Amino acid sequence: MITIPYLTALTTYFSYGLLFAFGQFRDFFRKIFDWWQASNLQGYAPICLGLEDFYIRRLYLRIQDCFGRPIASSPDAWFDVVERYSNDNNKTLKRTEKISRCLNLGSYNYLGFAAADEYCTPRVIDSLNRFSASTCSTRVDGGTTTLHKELEECVANFVGKPAAVVFGMGYVTNSAILPVIIGKGGLIISDSLNHNSIVNGARGSGATIRVFQHNTPPHLEKVLREQIAEGQPRTHRPWKKIIVVVEGIYSMEGELCKLPEIVAICKKYKAYVYLDEAHSIGAVGKTGRGVCELLGVDTADVDIMMGTFTKSFGSCGGYIAGSKELIQYLKYTCPAHLYATSISPPAAQQIISSIKVILGEDGSSRGAQKLARIRENSNFFRSELQKMGFEVLGDNDSPVMPIMLYNPAKIPAFSRECLKQNVAVVTVAFPATPLLLARARICISASHTKEDLLKALEVISQVGDMVGIKYFPAEPEKQLQHQQPGKETIKLE
Repeated sequence: MITIPYLTALTTYFSYGLLFAFGQFRDFFRKIFDWWQASNLQGYAPICLGLEDFYIRRLYLRIQDCFGRPIASSPDAWFDVVERYSNDNNKTLKRTEKISRCLNLGSYNYLGFAAADEYCTPRVIDSLNRFSASTCSTRVDGGTTTLHKELEECVANFVGKPAAVVFGMGYVTNSAILPVIIGKGGLIISDSLNHNSIVNGARGSGATIRVFQHNTPPHLEKVLREQIAEGQPRTHRPWKKIIVVVEGIYSMEGELCKLPEIVAICKKYKAYVYLDEAHSIGAVGKTGRGVCELLGVDTADVDIMMGTFTKSFGSCGGYIAGSKELIQYLKYTCPAHLYATSISPPAAQQIISSIKVILGEDGSSRGAQKLARIRENSNFFRSELQKMGFEVLGDNDSPVMPIMLYNPAKIPAFSRECLKQNVAVVTVAFPATPLLLARARICISASHTKEDLLKALEVISQVGDMVGIKYFPAEPEKQLQHQQPGKETIKLE
């Protein structure tokens, strides 16, 4: 739970209030000028209307140069960012021929597989020559290749489940699966900070949805007990089934799920556990098998395991792993399996090859080295940011570390100043986060060297002083520590 200092909250509210007031003022005069102009849509309601449109026009467009920056290379530790300019106060941005070589602190390339790899890349090229870039068909028609079968077996073995099914898009894996496994008369209990794909999937299922406080097992137990006692709305009949949905690593907080406690509660109340490992599979655990391995949870106690291939494996798509009966049922009923084009064969080969590297089946120890490096890099970088006085969310071993910005003026200032010094960061604001909790999300990779991290820390420290986002006093020792910091529990105040 993030507690914002009163002064910070006051100035943030004031800043947004000022932006809102000026936006409404401009909209008032816009209506006057539009009244004098002839419209080609007389009788039609505006297609873009409401607070969302207001937010885009009057707030987002002012700083849209900080988002959606095009790149001109693979998302490795360093990449090429295409420079853009605007002649109409940021309403439209035009690309130039100039590029800037920047340190990449924004991509989900946790293990470095998104760039050319000595083992993966040749095999991906061979699969492209053999199968082509697309199957041009669904899995139930002509879209299942030998690679898809091999991939599903490989994923099931890797995560420790009897069977798995793969999809061409990670977001759809959640949003299309949840409506299939639960419906009217069922109960979904979701963490309050679960990803939007889970939220949309739950809403589309028709099931009753209840939310528990983020990563708080005692509140989950309270919600479960109350809902089981009350039963379904109006009829008070027992629920047909109950599914508790959590994430392994929360993508906007960098926090590890309290999985052992949640699994114990779900066992007690006979609720199914749905675990989204989009950011944790491949990135944490001794052999990269995710939070179950890291926290010592038996995968047999997690009923449905979801993950994506877009982070640690340098590819695209997602998977669901579970019992053979569940996976067979999904293959017969899930729209993403029945109607969507199957995952690209070269993308499937990339996943298979990267898993083999992680497990050491390529005949080298590169996989173990990558896992050790991502852990060391993440813990070192997090520790140094905290020593400098930044408010950093998340837990040790997590490669995701949000730096709190809060004030809307600090979002573009931090992003632009870092880019000027060739460090590319991702800033996140409403609606991806609550209005007051804007942040910069740093993603660390195994491909980052110690020199890369030291440069990033130097730039972020300078920009942090300039922008004023060091909300805590820095430690007296100014010298950066080069050894791996000890594992400490982060307590936010």
